Amino acid sequence: MSRLLWTLVLLIVPFGAQARDWQVDAAKSTLGFSAVYDGESFDGRFAKFTAAIRYDAADPASGRFDVSVDTASVTTHNDERDESLTGSDFFDVARFPKARFQTTAFTVGPDGAVSADGTLTIRDRSRPVRLRVVFAESGASATLDVETTLQRTDFDLGASSDWSDVGKDVVVKGHLVLNAG
Repeated sequence: MSRLLWTLVLLIVPFGAQARDWQVDAAKSTLGFSAVYDGESFDGRFAKFTAAIRYDAADPASGRFDVSVDTASVTTHNDERDESLTGSDFFDVARFPKARFQTTAFTVGPDGAVSADGTLTIRDRSRPVRLRVVFAESGASATLDVETTLQRTDFDLGASSDWSDVGKDVVVKGHLVLNAG
C-alpha cells in the first residue's frame, strides 16, 4: 500500500524546472561596449564570440553561461583605436586571443531582477563580475540581454599612464538572439 501511495505522490508532485540549452544566432546577436576617450564617448563591439547558454527563467539558479570572445575581432570603426585595442597595452591579442566569462551563480532580487555572477578573464586576469540579466522566451526562441560596468584597469587594459585620457569605466552590453538547442 505504501508503494502505491509514494508512486501517486511522485506522479502528482511537479518536477523541478529544467534549464534549456540555447543556441546563439550569431548573425542577429551583438556583444558590445561603450567607453570614453579624451572626453568623447565611443562604442565598440566584438564580431566573433561563442556562447554556451543554459537557462530557464522559472529557475535561474539552474542556468549557466560560458562565453568566449575573440579579442582580435574588436572594432570601433576607427582604425587607429582598433589597432591600440588589439595591441600590447590593451587586449594584447597575440598573447591573449580570448576573453572568457563563466557564471558561478544566479540571483533574483526582491524586485524580480536577475543577476548572473561569474568570473571574467581578460589577459589572464580573472575578476568577479555581476551581469544584469533580462531573458525573454517565446516558444523555441528567446532573447538574452546582459549589461555590466567594468573597470578596465582591473584587467590591465591600458594600465600605463600613457592611457590616462581613456575613461576607466567600460559599459559592456550583450544582446543575444537564441534558438532552443
